[in-house]
Amino acid sequence: MKKMICKTAFVCCLALLCLAVDVIGQDNDIKKEKFNWGRGTQDTTAGYAQAVKIDNVIYISGTVARNVNPEGIKQVYEALEKTLQHYGATFQNVVKENLYTTDMEAMKQYNQVRKAFYKGDFPAATWMQVNRLYMHDARLEIELIAYLPKK
Repeated sequence: MKKMICKTAFVCCLALLCLAVDVIGQDNDIKKEKFNWGRGTQDTTAGYAQAVKIDNVIYISGTVARNVNPEGIKQVYEALEKTLQHYGATFQNVVKENLYTTDMEAMKQYNQVRKAFYKGDFPAATWMQVNRLYMHDARLEIELIAYLPKK
């Protein structure tokens, strides 16, 4: 029984070693295209990028509003729309939306503002109510992942 366990462990270790050698041998240089509104794309003082594009996927950082009301929600989606437009994308390219709010009931009440931007083509979405966001006075934060068709 011990020999069988040792042999199985050896085979597993050998398989992992082969996998590691294969991964190390690949070209793992990730080409990131970063974007920040109002700052050069090489500016690192903010500590984050508004968006990062890798291949044909765009990752958009959380965009915030101070109020969960129609104006605040519209403001967030308009800012997200500008970032999408920078890459030639629209909300129809969005495949994932993460929404964080300190007032879920207000967000549900004014969801029609959000729906107008998607025009019926809704992404996978996760909505969470949180106690607080990074900016102490922010009440809503939304991040997106968008996919651009390969040319």
